[in-house]
Amino acid sequence: MIVSEVVVFIVYLLFMIAIGLWFFFRNRSGGEKGYFLGGRQMGPWVTALSAGASDMSAWVLMGMPTSIYALGLGQTWIPVGLAIGYTLSWIFEAPRLRKFSIVADDSITIPQYLTRRFLSKSKALQIVCAVIFLVAYTIYAASSVKACGTLFNTVIGLNERTAMYLAAFIIISYTFLGGFSAVCWTDFFQGMLMLGALLIAPIFAASMLDAGAASTLPAGYLDPFTSWQDIVSGLGWGIGYFGMPHIIIRFMSLKSQKDLKKSAVIGVTWTVLIVLFATLVGVIGRMFLGYDETIEGSSLVFITMTRRIFPGVISGILLSAVLAASMSTADSQLLAAASAFASDVYKPVLRKDKAGDKEMLWAGRIVVIVISLIALLIASDPDAGSIMDLVSNAWGVFGAAFGPAIMLSLYWKRFTFAGAVAGIVVGAATDILWLAYLSGTGVYEIVPGAAASLVAAVAVSLCTKAPGADVQELFDRSVAYTED
Repeated sequence: MIVSEVVVFIVYLLFMIAIGLWFFFRNRSGGEKGYFLGGRQMGPWVTALSAGASDMSAWVLMGMPTSIYALGLGQTWIPVGLAIGYTLSWIFEAPRLRKFSIVADDSITIPQYLTRRFLSKSKALQIVCAVIFLVAYTIYAASSVKACGTLFNTVIGLNERTAMYLAAFIIISYTFLGGFSAVCWTDFFQGMLMLGALLIAPIFAASMLDAGAASTLPAGYLDPFTSWQDIVSGLGWGIGYFGMPHIIIRFMSLKSQKDLKKSAVIGVTWTVLIVLFATLVGVIGRMFLGYDETIEGSSLVFITMTRRIFPGVISGILLSAVLAASMSTADSQLLAAASAFASDVYKPVLRKDKAGDKEMLWAGRIVVIVISLIALLIASDPDAGSIMDLVSNAWGVFGAAFGPAIMLSLYWKRFTFAGAVAGIVVGAATDILWLAYLSGTGVYEIVPGAAASLVAAVAVSLCTKAPGADVQELFDRSVAYTED
């Protein structure tokens, strides 16, 4: 079995590198916009599955099912919150963000959009955003690298740290070479693989259960109404979608507004199926495998269940979904952080707008390498926390900091540049302080963080001078924007 799984893994990894090479040679003259946003030429299927796959990292195959496996349906409020949040982001955020980013001087990054939205010459917002990006994405990428290490260690006995180095090398290779287009196309294939694996594994496991398997579950396991904290915190995960740069950047990359509706249907359907079957993996895994501390401790319910059911080649294909989940998120995070640094700090601040396209591309690529190395160090630290812990920390910071500011920028004409800066800083600070000092309340830090961000953004906007006529005219143009 091990040999077959290894062969499948190798073929899969080589395929990912081949995609990076393809776009490297195909788009060598694409420039900054081509590398960081795919030239706004992404179709609906690639955009939808890329957005979903970049969101659903290894925690959807390892962390979340294992949490449900261990604690029961009280943890299902997280997938419910994610499904609701993702749907609302496609309906209310995607159409306006794509139009506004074009009208706002063809912005290619979220910090760039927020600055140009207010026609501001200040670089404060871009720098603040870039700093948060670099910190949070490094933590987020560490969770993906850690998941790859756990997978290789569990399946083939490869040293966990060596496996992390291997995974990081592959991710860096195709992100470094192919940029946004390579990331989106690898995410497309990885999204299909993730969905197939999550559909197949629990269905086969359920067919093998004994008639009385449900009776082995502990009392209260199937009760979703465990506590108000679980409900509020789980639903709070949905807030994250409105401020998750590596996901909403896909909205900006779509070829046309016409494609957006089709992409929304595909993306929402994919996400709902993913979170539904990830939940089933946890519940059916508990009945199929029984409770095991090792499975809980290393987030192994999907891996263990798959290896017990299927022969080597099949299990190798299905377990490649864990690699897919890890890589599809890590590559998007690395590219988003690289684009934020190169476009929002390096070019306007360090180089005073003197950097050319080639220099910008290399600045972004160097950032990809640096963040990957730091993420490796975090993932290798045994005290860094679980995969789920790392993801929730980064998710909370992004959702609290950027969600309210971006939504206000799209729907409130009176919103000001100072309000945006205040909302982002207060949201991030509140999230981090709540995690550090009030996590014992049982309330996920994204909820108070987003609330504080919204209050600060609105209050500061109302206390500062209203936007000028030119900014308000830009807002009106974005709302009325139609494509030729």
